[in-house]
Amino acid sequence: MKRREFITLLGGAAAWPVAARAQQIERMRKVGILVPAAAGTPLWQAYVAAFRDGLQKLGWSDGRNVRIEERWGADSNELRTYAGELAQMSPEVILAGAAAGLMPLQRATQAIPIVFANVPDPMANGFIASLARPGGNITGFANYEPKIAVKWLELLKQLAPRVARGTFLYDPANPTGDRYLHEIQAAAASFGVEMRGAAVRDAAAIEQALDARTLAPNGGLVVAGGPATSSHHALIIALADRNRLPVIYPNREFVAAGGLASYGVDTSELFRSAASYVDRILKGEKPGDLPVQFATKFELVINLKTARSLGLDPPIQLLARTDEVIE
Repeated sequence: MKRREFITLLGGAAAWPVAARAQQIERMRKVGILVPAAAGTPLWQAYVAAFRDGLQKLGWSDGRNVRIEERWGADSNELRTYAGELAQMSPEVILAGAAAGLMPLQRATQAIPIVFANVPDPMANGFIASLARPGGNITGFANYEPKIAVKWLELLKQLAPRVARGTFLYDPANPTGDRYLHEIQAAAASFGVEMRGAAVRDAAAIEQALDARTLAPNGGLVVAGGPATSSHHALIIALADRNRLPVIYPNREFVAAGGLASYGVDTSELFRSAASYVDRILKGEKPGDLPVQFATKFELVINLKTARSLGLDPPIQLLARTDEVIE
């Protein structure tokens, strides 16, 4: 072999590992997550874990072929800041947790694909053009429409028939909060209940909302999802327990932590499903071509131990159609 040929061959061999490493770097993808809760909130840790598990099962491993950037915001200001920060990172797709996370992301970028999970009524909230063909850069998995608030009130009356005055606790960072309140107040008279709304953004507001009217005999509480109620779910449950207050929650995680009852969707499953759309977008599909999907399974969960501590005796008919009884 001639000396020049040998040097050329040697140079090519040395360059091969560099080229291989470059290809590996090129295969590393970037995915953002915006979580509308304080960092480390147990409910949201479970949802993010479900999303990561979904990605893992589809072949995406954080640190191997995808880099996941998480940002957690406990209020609207933090969420706006982190939405802008994620957009500046130019990930290939961003997961928006709930409507409170989707709103600031929608303002931050119209170019980066966004997949949402656990968002109510996405058309009415102005996130998409249609369910079948969302258009634009947003698609995802919705939970339910505002009329579910009537189901929450109905469940409260079934478990605590003497409730005559109720408070609807919601975080205004959730854009559907006002419509929940409208639905529940419109139906309240038919249940013999006077309902008022209490918008809360932090722990102090939650404690103030549980005022003398709410805590008086025959009072009750309905809680909607949102950054404040999710981040402070332990506080709400503790206050309800201390004041012997019947409370209905939006999902089972509240009940598993000691809350009375919930009616809603399997939120973890929505986040696990969202991973399938992130996978498809990473493989070249456009978010505007992926139809929005609604949750199809609703769960009724009752904590029997909490019910008994409140002196409540859930009707047999209600327990018969309960998906999970926690004792």
